[in-house]
Amino acid sequence: MVGLDRRQALGLLGAGGAAIVAAGLLPSPARAAEARPPDPVAATYLRVLLRHTRWAEQQFDRAAGIYPARDFTFAVVLGNALLLTRDGYDAAAAGVGRDTLREHTLATIRHFAASNVLAGGTEWGRKLFFDTTFQSYFLLAARLLWTELDDTTRGHVERITTGQAAYTTALGERDDPASGGWTPNGLRGGYVGDTKLEEMGVYAQSLAPALAWAPGDPAAPAWHAAFGAWSRNEAGLPAADLANPRLVDGRPVSANTATNLHDTFLVENHGSFGPHYQEELWRTSGRNAAHFLLAGTPLPEVLTAQPNGELLWRTMLLMTSDAGEPLMPMVADREHLYGRDVIPLAFRAQVLGDRYAAYAEAQLAARLEPYQAYAPADRITKFSGEPKYEPEARAELAISYLLHEWRADHGGPVTPASKAEFDRHAAGTADFGAGPGLLAHRSPAAWAGTVSKPGFVKFAWQPHHDDWLFVLGGANPVLLPATNIAVRERHATTYAKVRDGFDGTVGVLRFDTGYAAFATLPTGAAVYASTGVAGGEGVLDVYNLAMPGVPGLDGDRTYTAAEGAVTVKAQAAPAGARTDELTFAPVTARHVRMLGVQPDPQYGYSLWSFEVRDGDGPDLARAGTASASSASPGKEAKYAVDGDPATRWAVSTADRPRAGSWLAVDLGAPESFDRVRLSWEAAAGRKYRIETSPDGTTWTPVATYPVPALRSTGGRLDIDGRAGVSVAGPNPITVTGDRVTLSDGPPAPFVAELYPGPAKASGRVATGTAAVEGTVTDGFLVLLNLSGAAVSGTTTVPPDSGVYRLYRGEQTLTGTGTEIAYALGAAEGRVEPPRFTVRGPAGLTAVVRDASRVELTAPRTVAVTVTPDGGPPRRVVLPPGRTVPVEFRDVRPYPLDDLALGRTTFPAQPLPPGMSSPAAAVDDDPATAWRPGPDGRMVVDLGAVATISAVELAWTPGRVPATTIETSVDGLTYRAGSTGPARYVAVRTRGWRTTDASLTRLSVRT
Repeated sequence: MVGLDRRQALGLLGAGGAAIVAAGLLPSPARAAEARPPDPVAATYLRVLLRHTRWAEQQFDRAAGIYPARDFTFAVVLGNALLLTRDGYDAAAAGVGRDTLREHTLATIRHFAASNVLAGGTEWGRKLFFDTTFQSYFLLAARLLWTELDDTTRGHVERITTGQAAYTTALGERDDPASGGWTPNGLRGGYVGDTKLEEMGVYAQSLAPALAWAPGDPAAPAWHAAFGAWSRNEAGLPAADLANPRLVDGRPVSANTATNLHDTFLVENHGSFGPHYQEELWRTSGRNAAHFLLAGTPLPEVLTAQPNGELLWRTMLLMTSDAGEPLMPMVADREHLYGRDVIPLAFRAQVLGDRYAAYAEAQLAARLEPYQAYAPADRITKFSGEPKYEPEARAELAISYLLHEWRADHGGPVTPASKAEFDRHAAGTADFGAGPGLLAHRSPAAWAGTVSKPGFVKFAWQPHHDDWLFVLGGANPVLLPATNIAVRERHATTYAKVRDGFDGTVGVLRFDTGYAAFATLPTGAAVYASTGVAGGEGVLDVYNLAMPGVPGLDGDRTYTAAEGAVTVKAQAAPAGARTDELTFAPVTARHVRMLGVQPDPQYGYSLWSFEVRDGDGPDLARAGTASASSASPGKEAKYAVDGDPATRWAVSTADRPRAGSWLAVDLGAPESFDRVRLSWEAAAGRKYRIETSPDGTTWTPVATYPVPALRSTGGRLDIDGRAGVSVAGPNPITVTGDRVTLSDGPPAPFVAELYPGPAKASGRVATGTAAVEGTVTDGFLVLLNLSGAAVSGTTTVPPDSGVYRLYRGEQTLTGTGTEIAYALGAAEGRVEPPRFTVRGPAGLTAVVRDASRVELTAPRTVAVTVTPDGGPPRRVVLPPGRTVPVEFRDVRPYPLDDLALGRTTFPAQPLPPGMSSPAAAVDDDPATAWRPGPDGRMVVDLGAVATISAVELAWTPGRVPATTIETSVDGLTYRAGSTGPARYVAVRTRGWRTTDASLTRLSVRT
């Protein structure tokens, strides 16, 4: 700190000064002497803030002498305050001298402290949405620079702090009348399409500064009660909350009233799954914690014991990219907002001590500087979001730095998990349900998901969890050629390692034009099969940027096929506005049109101008009459041919998703021409044709856009060394610009195998029926019934160097491979791992019962070698015509017939006193067990209602407490019993003692 020593600072701060310094608000003498951030991640944050100061200073209003109120830009003062109170200020990096920055910052704090409504001003403040978010940042900045503020400004800051708490508390559960339509729905919340988690968090964060800085105020108990009620209910879910009697800040979790989550622990916002908003739980916690930690006031318990927080975090882990932030297949904005995604990870890592969050935070921190250097340089929110996000990101980066400082003085740095540890921990599958429309799988090598939410329909795949390989977000298509195709049926299957021996998913969707299916494997590979839902299917849009320091973004992408390789250079500017000039053999026609094939995914088609010329002759369209398939008001077709660069044609809002929109020009008489020039607005057609006509009725194509850079019929494609695809189908693979199309042509059945590495030879196998597609991919047999009727048949899996793979069910070894019988229900997909391999003669038959048992029959005496997956080989002599059972007792007999295995359990964290995690009773590990604690009760959520026939309990040695089994279909009302329809199964204990047995296994049978 400059200009003030520690003793002077304490004198100005008063009685609370020692606590504030101890908490880390002022630099300790040791840290000041060290003159460096507490760890490498914090050092990155400091460098990013320094460079970001260049942007902040560009916003400074020199006439007014302050940072402006526009978009809450004045919140940059928190980043400024951090830089001004920490050593290592670099004026060259910041683009402004330290003294100048101090003047700007203090002047802005004085102004906005006085102009806040709570201090008697009229400019801003008190309004919950979203003045209080920026008010929180502002108050932190003022506290960091407290010793440099005049008495009047300090008084304003204190009135803002306590006045806001009084205002919010007085509202009770009512809406803030100043905030328009924003509402938390009281303490009931809401979750379908738009969670109220964020809104409840806003109410809570408006109270936090007063609780931190004025804990002795007579009104503090009321503030504390209100803060606790809003905070505890942020992630409310009755089925989970009612199962948890744990007290948090003196109130039982079971008293929660809100429903803010889907029952699969997923949050929707703006109509679909929004990971950015699911992270809001820890974003607001980070803001709130900064006040308490800097003030030296104990954290409210709810900040470190958030009901259902760990189950929400589990969803985030499943979605995590290699950049540490979640992948976002259903949001059109809020993606790649690196500056906004730091604070949730920093809070979990630095305050909660989460090693996996620490790993994710380190990955995101490593991207920040390359991201910041990319145009527009210096900013830390790009590609999406709102203008206010920029000052907000600066403030949250400063808070994240402060959390690192606090951790350094309270137990030292958190050691991040290794990449291998993180990938193991985050791996899994989840069907989040037909409502949210997401079936997800994270393996160590890839992320994949079947998305059936209207408007976002796709089969998403991201090898190596690469945040910058394939474009997944919002309305961007993946594999399907568009995201607005109506889903008529959804069929989802999940495989879990604890139950099936491997993780995997199969999603089968029915559309009006056919079926498509997507199977994901534990190797990271995936299989896509389609009956030919639409033309130009198998779409993979590729990010292609020059962002040095981010893997893969080196300025070009190289694609290699059997016919050769092509390198596509990155665009000089982000995709959007462009000018296309298409030339063709001279034609004579009266009419010419642009017929769309693929629109911009957000806005359709929009043209500034449409010109028709013969060589360098005049624009023939200027004298013509334009018409269009549709138009937005004020953007009619005529504006594309009026010669005015400020006017344009745009399709109607309703037609934005329509592929075949058109703009036509009647030249008035037949004319000769050989080119057209189209100047697009940001809604630039991704693909279109130019057609001519003598009469406006019969059209002939003369040119297409774009022309593929690569066209291959070889069936394989390597994508920049980062992914490989094998395709079996009649249409070619093309690379056009930054788009890969795996079946570029009219609708046709095809199968694509996608690998997080080099492409392999096609594993497609004949199934004996047109309705079923089959592959052997990475050894897994994938069978996909792309029809609405049950089917049965056989398929043959080729041997591998004389070794035959055996799969569940009946099969016979033949000269060409393992002939396997299958039966599939309507629109059923199945993934079968090779349970055994065998070396033996043709004619051998096998029936695989499970992963540990196989029955073999040979036509003559023969010795064979049988090897279970993951087990040792065994030599078996088979007498002629007699079935010999072979059992490997040290191999788990997957798939296990137990509905409870691997399912979500309650209570979740925080646990009641004396209780251990009930997940230990459903993890298939005899070395772990659930310790009930006094009158402990656990619940397992089976995921869907099933008719159960029995519930089995296995205990460790010792006295078994009195136990009751209860079941429920809704998680709210339970009945005693262990049979019948149920989704939730509970085990209630009575009279438990510390020396009693613990529950090693809870099994549910059908």
